[in-house]
Amino acid sequence: MRHSQRALLLFILLCTLFLAACGSTTTSTTSTVTPTPSPSPNTLNVFAAASLTGSFTAIAAKYQQAHPNVVIKLNFAGSQILEQQIANGAAADVFASADLANMTKVSDAGLVGVSQVFAKNRLTVITPASNPGHINTLHDLANKGVKVDIAAPTVPAGKYSLQVLAKMALSPQYGPAYVKAVKANFVSLETDVKAVVTKVQLGEVDAGYVYVTDAAAAKDKVTMIPIPDIYNVIAQYPIAVTKGSTHAGDAQAFMQYILSKDGQDVLQQYGFIAINP
Repeated sequence: MRHSQRALLLFILLCTLFLAACGSTTTSTTSTVTPTPSPSPNTLNVFAAASLTGSFTAIAAKYQQAHPNVVIKLNFAGSQILEQQIANGAAADVFASADLANMTKVSDAGLVGVSQVFAKNRLTVITPASNPGHINTLHDLANKGVKVDIAAPTVPAGKYSLQVLAKMALSPQYGPAYVKAVKANFVSLETDVKAVVTKVQLGEVDAGYVYVTDAAAAKDKVTMIPIPDIYNVIAQYPIAVTKGSTHAGDAQAFMQYILSKDGQDVLQQYGFIAINP
């Protein structure tokens, strides 16, 4: 009897403990919220003339600050090189040329949309700050033994430089003999205008034909000898969105930003003649 009572009590005790354990157990559900990933920024490949290096670098920085969903990848070179790269299928979204001729080539090939001129520029002659060639006037460029650098005729800056000399050849103040002597002093034909600036800065040549904006960027490293307006050439810079752009909307927005007051203000700061001042 005692064994039966003990067994019963033990059974009741076990049941009580079991029920208590069940009652104190709660089911908890852990929910993990996966954040929605931010969309990756669109990369715009902007092909721009070498003379736009400073201004476009500054414009791209300002644009990206206001548009964090866009990354601007800049490719600077001579306009003729960029034209060839686009013609050969390079992944460009925007093309900014230093002349109308190279833009016309890609336009005629159906590779870009409608272009617009967004800036203008002028030419000047620069010498190293130390002026080892003693170049003080444009007449001195014709002196025997002077080393003059210029961009190749296929480069917009080189083409414009030759146009300046062609005008000077017709002037009684200079004439064809002067131009012939200057051309005899050419020591190199560079693939872009930045190469001319570099050689002048390093003192490898006595003078070079560059854009006013290049002279301004070089500041105290060079001395500028202005070319009078009567002989100078106004360079026109067109811009267009490529037909092969994978981000045409963003490319168009960037182009419009350059044409806007904000973009034009930056271009003026770098010495360009704005078209929307």
